[in-house]
Amino acid sequence: MTRRLALTEAERVTLEEAVKHHPKAYARERAAALLKVADRSSGLRVAEHGLLRRRAADTVYRWLDRYEEHGLAVLTIRSGRGRRPRLSPPAA
Repeated sequence: MTRRLALTEAERVTLEEAVKHHPKAYARERAAALLKVADRSSGLRVAEHGLLRRRAADTVYRWLDRYEEHGLAVLTIRSGRGRRPRLSPPAA
């Protein structure tokens, strides 16, 4: 079964603007992936052939899950994610 994403006109315009103008490349990529899923491409196809870099299908489906749950917050990386600094800055 292929997952679908139903977007309102306002959501579609917002995602299209994010693809064109968001300052972060990863946010533009996520917005593009969501639009392609909304345009009836499967998450697997988008992950393998629809983005500049090949992604795991699970990654695209996680973006889709987060979008359905939290809306446009999916475009940004959540705080506390990523690698921790090897050396902490000195305490003031």
